[in-house]
Amino acid sequence: METGFRKWIIVVTVVLCVLLELIDTSIVNVALTQMMGNLSATQQEVSWVVASYAIANVIIIPMTGFLGEQFGRRNYFFASVVLFTLASMACGQSTNLWELVAFRFIQGIGGGALMATSQAILIDTFPPKQLPLGQALFGMGVIIGPTIGPTLGGFIVDNYDWPWIFYVNVPIGILAAIFTLLFIRDPERIKNAIPRKLREIDWAGIVLLIMGVGSLQYVLEQGESNDWFDDNGIVLFATLSAVGIIGFIWRELTARQPIVDLRVLTKSRNLAVGAFLSFVLGFGLFASVFVFPIFTQRILGFTAAQTGLLLLPGALASGFMMPLIGKALQNGVPQKYMIPVGFVIFFFFTFWMSQKISPTAGEDDFFWPLMVRGVGLGLIFLPITTMSLAGLQGKDAGQAAGLTGMIRQLGGSFGVAIVGTYLERSIDNNRVALLPHISLYDPATVQRLQAYTQNFMSRGFPAAQAQQQAYAALEGVLMKQVSLLSYSSVFTSLGLFFLACLPLILLVKRVKVVGKISMDAH
Repeated sequence: METGFRKWIIVVTVVLCVLLELIDTSIVNVALTQMMGNLSATQQEVSWVVASYAIANVIIIPMTGFLGEQFGRRNYFFASVVLFTLASMACGQSTNLWELVAFRFIQGIGGGALMATSQAILIDTFPPKQLPLGQALFGMGVIIGPTIGPTLGGFIVDNYDWPWIFYVNVPIGILAAIFTLLFIRDPERIKNAIPRKLREIDWAGIVLLIMGVGSLQYVLEQGESNDWFDDNGIVLFATLSAVGIIGFIWRELTARQPIVDLRVLTKSRNLAVGAFLSFVLGFGLFASVFVFPIFTQRILGFTAAQTGLLLLPGALASGFMMPLIGKALQNGVPQKYMIPVGFVIFFFFTFWMSQKISPTAGEDDFFWPLMVRGVGLGLIFLPITTMSLAGLQGKDAGQAAGLTGMIRQLGGSFGVAIVGTYLERSIDNNRVALLPHISLYDPATVQRLQAYTQNFMSRGFPAAQAQQQAYAALEGVLMKQVSLLSYSSVFTSLGLFFLACLPLILLVKRVKVVGKISMDAH
């Protein structure tokens, strides 16, 4: 346990690192168009800037428990901060797309380690009675990071060039590296641990993890743009993913010293339930952050900075709630009561958003729904985290933190992939459904076309060109209406998914949020 000044310097260090890691999952999204122009890349090629980081994340996160023990957690955390910082500088210096993609992958390896190791450090930093506070501070970074990424990215892209979205990491990374060396210490259990010899390391598990989870992340990131299973590459990687994941599960359940001890899931029913709920949380967190900016920028014409500023108050509200929720848990409020409330509040957010979507919607229309979203996510994250880790000790707690982190990231990837595909298919289906109502035999349609034609002719267009413009304007009205129906449907479906997962709460066993985990977890 740490006390006084040292404790809070450690908190600042690790929360900053969590923010850096998660901001970088979304900050590049608003800069992709600028990157395409500067690096002469197509939209499909530039998507690898996002995919490479995500793939590296999901590969490294479950291995952080082993790597922290093998090299010492302080050393591993310091190396990860340095790697992330150097890779950030290299990303900004990249002169072509594939150089940028390679450095983003390296950045993802360092960043993924920061998130899982930060949680373990906070667990050891706080005494048992203050464990919910430590988890609350970690949760602030997890919830706020992906949300403020578009805000920060939009500001940088509007005022500077895209390399600066990477350069902003450098001074913070340097500061975090210095603080790590000065203030973070390994617990006695890790100091006294004997590193595994090379021949004792679970190399087969590492290879199967990379093949299974890495291939799955590739399928989720690239499936929509490659038309899913109509593409031979997606079929190949989906097959590799299935083989790798099945082989990885078998290997980790039977190996004497597994790289990721999956047997920890059998030791705690709450961890197994919490892992799935972490998937649901990641699904809702990343899917809502993904679909809202697309709607506001493509349909309503908002800038990236405007959209980011809209998301910011709700994220801050969620972060400010974390210590209050931690205090409630510390005072004995059961997690199994808080989680359903959070799920219902998130459903209310999605239902409210589906009603607010209209061609005349403005910034004021979305402020309170997004605040409700922040409250709902705050009530979900911390209870799930404390419920999942409570009662686990030592290596088990570290393995559990890595597993839930990986599953939360995969939930986000599934959310973005499924929502993106659903949105595209829904637009096509809604267009087909509305087309019969637009016919040259329909008097209202003919009247609308004549009005458009006269409008364009009054602006000086020849009759033939004015008529073509009228048809284009009518198509634009149709597609806008189709899009509004589709986005409304996406939010409704997202909320129904959360409600459908509510019965899982019945499987949760009531546990205390404090105990030996905070003393022994790594």
